[in-house]
Amino acid sequence: MKAIRVHEFGGPEVLKLEEVDTPKPSAGEVLVRIYAAGVNPYDTYMRAGTYALKPPLPYTPGSDGAGVIEAVGDGVKKVKRGDRVYTAKTVTGAYAEYALALEEQVHQLPAKIDFEQGAGIWVPYGTAYHALYHSAKAHASETALVHGASGGVGIAALQIARAMGLVVLGTAGTPKGLEVAKREGAHQVFDHRKAGYQEEILQATDNRGVDIILEMLANVNLSMTRNFWPTMAVSS
Repeated sequence: MKAIRVHEFGGPEVLKLEEVDTPKPSAGEVLVRIYAAGVNPYDTYMRAGTYALKPPLPYTPGSDGAGVIEAVGDGVKKVKRGDRVYTAKTVTGAYAEYALALEEQVHQLPAKIDFEQGAGIWVPYGTAYHALYHSAKAHASETALVHGASGGVGIAALQIARAMGLVVLGTAGTPKGLEVAKREGAHQVFDHRKAGYQEEILQATDNRGVDIILEMLANVNLSMTRNFWPTMAVSS
C-alpha cells in the first residue's frame, strides 16, 4: 500500500510517499481502508518535532480519517467488514491507503455524512465539544465569542454553540473567513485584524461582554482578552 512516511522531523518536504506493507489487524484491532484523512495543526507540529509527543521515526502521520472496515482482528464486536467508520486516533497513521486502529478508536459513520466530513470529526469537533460542554459548561441564553472562528475547531464551535441556543459571536481575519463564520452559525462577526474590534464586540453586547470565550491562540491573545473581559470564562 502507499503511505506518507516521515523519517526525520522538519518541514513539509520530509513527507515522503512510499510503498509499505499493508498491516494486518491483531486481536482488538481493525484495518480501515482510508478514503479521506484529516490534517490538523498538531499533525504539523509533530512532523516538525515541536510537539510535546514525538513519535518514533519513521512514522505515518494522521489521527483523523474515514473509510471502510477492511478486516477485523479476533475479539472485535463493535464493527464488521464493510462498515463505514471514522477514526479517533489510529495505531499506524491515517495518511495511508490503510490504517490500523484499536476497536475503540473507530466509530460508525452515518450514511448522510461523507468520508471527507467524517475525517474532520475527531479533533475539531471533539475539541469544540470539550471546550463548550466540559470546560465552559455552556448553556442556552449565554453569549459565546469564538476567537478565530474560521478554522476547523472554530467552525465546529460555532455549529455546536448555535445548536445549543447560545448567542454566538465569531472573529476571523479575512473577508472569506468572516463569510465562513457567518455561514456556519455566528450571529455577528468581527475582523480581528482590525484595530478596535474588541470595542465593537463590547458595543454589540451593550457593554456587558461575553460569558464564554473560545480562544484559538491563547499564547497571543489571552492577556488582551482578560483586559477586555476580566470576569468572563475563558476556554482555549
